[in-house]
Amino acid sequence: MEPLLAVAAVALVVWLNQGQGPADRVVLLPEDNGKVGKVLVKSAAGEQTLATAYAGARVDASGAIALRTEDEAEIRQRYAAVFAARPPQAKSYTVNFVSGGDELTTESAQVLNELKTELAQRPAPDIAVIGHTDSVGTLDANDALSLRRAATVRALLVIQGVAESSIEVAGRGEREPLVPAGDEVAEPKNRRVEINVR
Repeated sequence: MEPLLAVAAVALVVWLNQGQGPADRVVLLPEDNGKVGKVLVKSAAGEQTLATAYAGARVDASGAIALRTEDEAEIRQRYAAVFAARPPQAKSYTVNFVSGGDELTTESAQVLNELKTELAQRPAPDIAVIGHTDSVGTLDANDALSLRRAATVRALLVIQGVAESSIEVAGRGEREPLVPAGDEVAEPKNRRVEINVR
């Protein structure tokens, strides 16, 4: 079986063969959400861009690049071990807070349950917890509040059994609003913590 380089990427440069060794094969895979990036395949004989799902390139020992569209079912069957070894896609969750404090809204409980289910499927998650505020209050107060909100979520994750060492916490205050709003606007969607799981 010839080697396969299966790639799901926005932009990647692959240097292959340079006139020596057996043929190499590159297949562009879509992300789980169907999004497709691009791969630039270069060899001593030239270059080709792959930009559609399951676009393939075979580079022979002379560096010649032959393009073809691969069959998804065949690729998934032939390289099942490669697919099984891929880490799960990153996922993001957002929980919201009541005004002026670090208390979660009641709707956020469902989000935490979804997150708990996701974390149970990841033996070693890498988690970024980023706190935000609305624009009510001073910048300094909102910076501190956003960190407290992130720390609240980290504590809830630790209670669920996530190792504290796998959770990175940051606060952005009011600097990155989800909904653009003027100063001193109590926008509920901006009072949030984003949880990014990799």
